[in-house]
Amino acid sequence: MEYVSHDGLRIDGRRPTEMRQLRAQIGNVSKADGSAVFEMGNTKVIAAVYGPREVQNKSQQISDHALVRCEYSMANFSTGDRMRKPKGDRRSTEISLVIRQTMEACILTHLMPRSQIDIFVQVLQADGGTRSACINAATLALADAGIPMRDIVTSCSAGYLNSTPLLDLNYTEDSAGGPDVTVGILPKLDQVTLLQMDAKLPVDIFENVMQLAIEGCKAIENYIREVLLENTKQLEYRRGL
Repeated sequence: MEYVSHDGLRIDGRRPTEMRQLRAQIGNVSKADGSAVFEMGNTKVIAAVYGPREVQNKSQQISDHALVRCEYSMANFSTGDRMRKPKGDRRSTEISLVIRQTMEACILTHLMPRSQIDIFVQVLQADGGTRSACINAATLALADAGIPMRDIVTSCSAGYLNSTPLLDLNYTEDSAGGPDVTVGILPKLDQVTLLQMDAKLPVDIFENVMQLAIEGCKAIENYIREVLLENTKQLEYRRGL
């Protein structure tokens, strides 16, 4: 299958280095301390944050920093006709761990000792890039909850198909079997907090694909900061009424 046409267009009409449209909303779950919906093209994810709060299981309490927990799941309807693995499967456990470790890298857990922060993320619609969308949604939800962070963390993927680096893969591209790289960064600190690759690539090509994913992360950072700024303005306006 041809994933990049002779005109340089992908199957969904994008250029190789073009991201899908981003959309986000904050405060969607009223009973959560923070929540957000994040969309990357047709991939849609919701995240809810509870905490910092008292540790429910005292045996898990940590004296010098907060306990961060994360649960990832996919809605039964999220993949349409595609088969979905049951809740609690190995992939969900692995993604929960990846998201938790990525978020721990940005949360100032030492400021909240003997407390617990719970992050729940659910994929409402899956069309590639769900891991990155979950991390981006969790970042917004943490900010909405007022959780202190070193920096926001943003994530994006890039792949290599038809000898072309492609930014922000959709499901069809992601399922093609080519190499893809998922990156998470702390943009202001210029630190990589997540790097996953599911196939081998020559070093020079890997560097190009990874750099493309980092550029995607920075574009998402700009968008997330705009969303947070707009949300702050709305809150200040409501307080002034």
